Amino acid sequence: MSKFSSNRLTKGDRIFDFVNYTFLILVFIVTLYPFLNVLAISLNDSTDTVRGGIHIWPREFTLENYKTIFEYDNLVTGLINSILRTVLGTVLGVFSSAMVAFTLSRSDFQGRKFVSIFIVLTLYFSGGLIPGYMLMRELNLINTFWVYILPGMVNAFNIIIVRSFMDGLPYALQESAKMDGASDFTIFWRIVMPLCMPVLATIALFVAVGQWNAWFDTYLYNSSNPSLTTLQYELMKILQNTNMGASDANSFRGVAGEEAAKQVSPESIKMAISMVTIIPILLVYPFLQKYFVQGMTLGAVKS
Repeated sequence: MSKFSSNRLTKGDRIFDFVNYTFLILVFIVTLYPFLNVLAISLNDSTDTVRGGIHIWPREFTLENYKTIFEYDNLVTGLINSILRTVLGTVLGVFSSAMVAFTLSRSDFQGRKFVSIFIVLTLYFSGGLIPGYMLMRELNLINTFWVYILPGMVNAFNIIIVRSFMDGLPYALQESAKMDGASDFTIFWRIVMPLCMPVLATIALFVAVGQWNAWFDTYLYNSSNPSLTTLQYELMKILQNTNMGASDANSFRGVAGEEAAKQVSPESIKMAISMVTIIPILLVYPFLQKYFVQGMTLGAVKS
């Protein structure tokens, strides 16, 4: 009898559960509502959107807003380039940052302190926009795809995060592997990297979001080369054209036709562009979520 009574919830437990669930539901609604509102407006007829009053469901469903965007010149080329730079930039960026962090985490590295200070200083000081452009020009990276990848391969902030995580790993694992004849690269690839998957997944998400949302480097270095344009840069141009209002509707007539130019509105185009930008990153997150959970679990065990 005592066994069953011990499993019964007290009045205080029920009140706590009610308050807890209510709070979580409210947080869920507050978090999800803006996304649903943007989605509803992007799927609503442009002329009807001007009336307002759209919340989480489109009043007059249409795909014309997305059709107008994807019929814009160079958008498909920009999408392909954005996917390539996101995938390649993320893989090389994470691997490069992890290798530098592994070197700095080794206590037997003589220049550890000097290099660490040098890397940290880059977070506070930079050459500026003009020297950065001159550097890209001297490296012959202007009007090339590699200008999207090489400058961001080694990121000081990511290095510090990964190195801090590696400092918490037992150094005895590396010593044991070295006694068994493992090389430094073998230790890095076979021992350290698998243990660092939570933090690597975190910075992979940082790098991927940064690469996917980048457009200013396209504007600076590759704006004269349509074959190297990116999705965000093209969407930015569409948004600028749309914000100019009805007087500049001719910019859409040459691309999507006279009828499409009359049907689009700045508000609907903004929301459609937001959805095109957000959805790919949302699709990536579930694949990285398990590593975030592992990282929290590992942190709790260390604590």
